[in-house]
Amino acid sequence: MHIYKLKYFIMGIFKKFRKPKSLESINNLSNLEGEEAILSQQDDLETDLSHKSDKHPAQKPASGDNSIPANSDFKNYDDRQSGENPYLGRVIAIANQKGGVGKSTTAVNLSSYLGDNGYKTLIVDFDPQSNSTSGIGLEKDNIRLSIYDVLINNLDPAKAILETPYKNLYILPSSIQLAGAEVELVSSMKREYKFKHAIDKIRSQFDFTIVDCPPALGLLTVNALTGANEVLIPIQCEYYALEGLGQLMNTINLIKENLNEQLVITGVVMTMYDQRTRLSEQVIEEVRSYFPDKVYKTIIPRNVRLSEAPSYGKPIIYYDPECKGAQAYKSLTKEVIANGPA
Repeated sequence: MHIYKLKYFIMGIFKKFRKPKSLESINNLSNLEGEEAILSQQDDLETDLSHKSDKHPAQKPASGDNSIPANSDFKNYDDRQSGENPYLGRVIAIANQKGGVGKSTTAVNLSSYLGDNGYKTLIVDFDPQSNSTSGIGLEKDNIRLSIYDVLINNLDPAKAILETPYKNLYILPSSIQLAGAEVELVSSMKREYKFKHAIDKIRSQFDFTIVDCPPALGLLTVNALTGANEVLIPIQCEYYALEGLGQLMNTINLIKENLNEQLVITGVVMTMYDQRTRLSEQVIEEVRSYFPDKVYKTIIPRNVRLSEAPSYGKPIIYYDPECKGAQAYKSLTKEVIANGPA
């Protein structure tokens, strides 16, 4: 597509959705059908592909019942610990209804770097695909207590939280059961507040809570945004990644006006950047023109090591901390820490 046509297309999207013309019923918003996730593997574009990794696959522990730590390398959550971050209790939802833009990759690697920096951090895997759960080495098929039990069965979230082998990093895992939660939540009282009520019980126990949202704008994402303080938006440096951005902005505005007035966009991170293409540069320029104060300086490149790390059940910091992808997420983490809510 010609570069000027791309520019006017993007301008049209933001002019249409920058401000909602009217306040839609939040019930209609909650009933939006979730689109099928588009999973895409990152291309192996590093120039040193001939270098073979000497890493060995992580032994993926069988979790069994989350209350039985003897069956897993993952220990039970200890709520007697407390964080020391001046921004204690920051809950950041990583959201974009487009699939394959790097939400789970960002959730896992941002969380692991926050933990490495000394911040007690919780990952909440809100995606039925459970990519964040498997990305830190937990065998998702064996999960018995998950965010599903918290939302549907009113389980105390502390009972489902697991301590990972990584520094200061905990997880509230997902499971395949979560795929049916959208339907089960429809008839629930105050269905949009289920996650908020749960996270408020443990919010003060963590410096950061990172919520990996599903690739849809249904009830799960609405719950995540209602319970969060901030939303971080990953945008792939490609044309199609921009098509649904206006709808996402409209949804965020509706939730802020109707359900969570404290919700703010904490930042936009550009992902899967390919320096060889002019299109990547143009997409970044256009996004920055509409989010002049929100786009992070750090850009996440396409990187073979980032693609490999989940198959080993490791965040990139524990897989290959010297690669370009690791250095990018290290830099992004510093920006997230420094740019807290006002």
